[in-house]
Amino acid sequence: MGRTGKSDSVLELIGTLKRSALENEAPIWKDVAKRLEKPKSSWAEVNLSHLERTTADGDIVVVPGKLLGAGSVSKKLTVASVSMSESAETGITGSGGKVSTIEQLIEKNPSGKGIRIIG
Repeated sequence: MGRTGKSDSVLELIGTLKRSALENEAPIWKDVAKRLEKPKSSWAEVNLSHLERTTADGDIVVVPGKLLGAGSVSKKLTVASVSMSESAETGITGSGGKVSTIEQLIEKNPSGKGIRIIG
């Protein structure tokens, strides 16, 4: 029988999120951790077109799941997600935005102030 459950990297990320939420009194990281504790089939899958409709230029966004490349984005966003398609990464950087991992986002902004959860 095959292995079921979360990968070690996702379990480590969830632990990092929970620690950061406690240490920095940042409820946003606890929220993201709770979303990632759910089955992977219920994780967010967000397209660039959704980011275009729901964000403003300069927003910092975390996607608790996968960012997909359908559509386009014209805004300079900073986006962190668990995983990201190559076309999504190209779409974000092509519009002058930045991509990062959730861990990098926590390191840069431990309090989570000004960060939006999309998905």
